Amino acid sequence: MTAPTLGVPTWVDLGTADLDDAVRFYTSLFGWSAHVSPDPEAGGYTVFNLDGLPAAGAGPLFGEGQPTAWSTYIGTEDSDAVAARVQAAGGQVLVPPFDVLDQGRMAAFLDQAGAPFSVWEPAMMRGAEVFDRPGALTWNELTTRDVEGSARFYGEVFGWTARDSSAGGPPYVVWEREGRTIAGLQPMLGPQWPADLPPHWMVYFAVADCDESAARAFALGGRVMHPPTSFPRGRYAVLEDPQGGTFAILAGIS
Repeated sequence: MTAPTLGVPTWVDLGTADLDDAVRFYTSLFGWSAHVSPDPEAGGYTVFNLDGLPAAGAGPLFGEGQPTAWSTYIGTEDSDAVAARVQAAGGQVLVPPFDVLDQGRMAAFLDQAGAPFSVWEPAMMRGAEVFDRPGALTWNELTTRDVEGSARFYGEVFGWTARDSSAGGPPYVVWEREGRTIAGLQPMLGPQWPADLPPHWMVYFAVADCDESAARAFALGGRVMHPPTSFPRGRYAVLEDPQGGTFAILAGIS
């Protein structure tokens, strides 16, 4: 993508136990610049820019016991209508739609299997404005044990179509909207998925060199949860920041 688009993942942000250290880690890892909202009501919310364009965000945790985690936001023109469709499809409204100052309107949900996600209804803030280049968002992937239920749920809520793209390899599903591939679904099959690992959306950031970026994350105090691994479309790794926020990096084939 070259601009935020309604109906697809359009923004990601990090809720973190240590915002200052998260700023240190991610600006060093991805070359982002950090811009803190001057509005006291924003609670220190920080927008990370890449070459002057919004790439991602971060803010402090507000709920007791809330873990550090990245959130995926799907763009919408009507967050209230999405909330109604989520409930009708068997999901749960965690945070009802509310105005975020003059920036837009958001809500947070659980899908039918319990995976959290959010929506963003843009106003002054449109969403990410840079994609698919080193340091930018490049892919969003739902990891779940309920493949059929998730295909139905996101189809009913957002009009997505699920397509099996395994092609003889490991099971994998891609979501399409209006003929365009917009996100992925990774089935949690096999012993490599711990039984206590809940369904979740994974955020992927593009990098020029997966191995180098994984090594840099480790040097900055992060952890390499899944080492750099090649697959037909490139090379990826799963990392954890110093506060426990999990994300992935992807170096695609040019």
